[in-house]
Amino acid sequence: MASMLMNPIRSCSVSSSWAVRFGARSLSTTAQLQSQVQTKSKKTLARPGVKNIVLVEGVRTPFLLSGTTYADLMPHDLARAALQGLLKRTGIPKDAVDYIIYGTVVQEVKTSNVAREAALGAGFSDKIPAHTVTMACISSNQAMTSSVGLIAAGQCDAVVAGGVEFMSDVPIRHSRKMRKTMLSLNKAKTLGQRLSLIGSIRLAHLSPELPAVAEFSTAETMGHSADRLAAAFGVSRVEQDEFALRSHTLAKKAQDEGLLQDVISFKVPGRDIVSKDNGIRPSSMDQMAKLKPAFVKPHGTVTAANSSFLTDGASAVLVMSEEKALAMGYKPKAYLRDFVYVSQDPKDQLLLGPTYATPKVLERAGLSMSDIDVFEFHEAFAGQIMANLKAMDSDWFAQTYMGRKSKVGTPAMEKFNLWGGSLSLGHPFGATGCRLATAVANRLKKEGGQYGLIAACAAGGQGHAMVIEAYPQ
Repeated sequence: MASMLMNPIRSCSVSSSWAVRFGARSLSTTAQLQSQVQTKSKKTLARPGVKNIVLVEGVRTPFLLSGTTYADLMPHDLARAALQGLLKRTGIPKDAVDYIIYGTVVQEVKTSNVAREAALGAGFSDKIPAHTVTMACISSNQAMTSSVGLIAAGQCDAVVAGGVEFMSDVPIRHSRKMRKTMLSLNKAKTLGQRLSLIGSIRLAHLSPELPAVAEFSTAETMGHSADRLAAAFGVSRVEQDEFALRSHTLAKKAQDEGLLQDVISFKVPGRDIVSKDNGIRPSSMDQMAKLKPAFVKPHGTVTAANSSFLTDGASAVLVMSEEKALAMGYKPKAYLRDFVYVSQDPKDQLLLGPTYATPKVLERAGLSMSDIDVFEFHEAFAGQIMANLKAMDSDWFAQTYMGRKSKVGTPAMEKFNLWGGSLSLGHPFGATGCRLATAVANRLKKEGGQYGLIAACAAGGQGHAMVIEAYPQ
């Protein structure tokens, strides 16, 4: 696919200096954007006979680089902190929630249903069912939409959804042969059997199986795939570094201005109170240019600086029927409207979920790209974002690979990830989806917009998109 895509996509209209231009513009256009969107008069996406489902509130722990302040915790500790933060922020009675759903990717074997363990630890009633879902980087997206489904079906009125990831202590397994030997030792009944099994152990058996962010079906790491995708779409190293710098610059600005209001303070046992993300580090193009390729060596373009980093963190959102929320005295932040999930070829289109999901969800909602006031796309890699933007702006790609008559178009960059993204804020795999939804809801309120769109790619060649509508102020 790389060779097939190279020439046609390079002619797309996203230029190599767009990130610098839009980065500068976006730092100064909030007021202008507010005045633009506040003058718009748009229809609501409410449908007759369809229950309105609202996002009441969303919170998250600070997202931290793995191996830092959270290093001695467990995943359920972070999830519990997010749930307790949501309880404190909303004041909802602990027995008023009907169900709890959490997303995670790399599971701790001691707490495989981390949703249940975190809920019990946070003090929720033990009568509230809880389950855990996994769908790679869109796991908490799945938790949210599962919540929507439960409410739409009349099974629940109030559901807490969230996600957690803890990369500071991932499970490391013995080799397959060593595991078989250890299991056999556990069953051995005589000393002779045990000695025979111990004698069969070889040095190679002691080599551990380390986890990797790689596709099972292709054995390719996601970073390697991102590098190939960037090459296929003609995305240069400079373009990627420019976008990464934009992400960090906007995140730092949002953090300094107190816009990241979803972040709760968390007292880490035995350590200090953590109150902000620690991966936001604006650099310079010169400094970023010094880094060597991280995956495809020596000529790749994906580096540590233009990739999201391994992150510890958790998120939580309160999803309710509008009727229940109003009856309990809440002023919701936003409506959760149409959503879609998509899947593509996990080898050559692993990270193109937003390209496939965006036109589908817009069609379902009866909207166009120009109707969207706020975009929040997951930034796995700068090259992945750039490749998606070029694919979305290509009639040839839409016709050849998506079976569509024309391109969906690219998001207006003055509306795109204005408070930073996964490259700068961090990306705890299972928690990012709820961060995206909460960011859209908060930005719509701040900027006066009506419609927001979240989109994300995920391992397995999957993707998700959702339209979110501002709640009337």
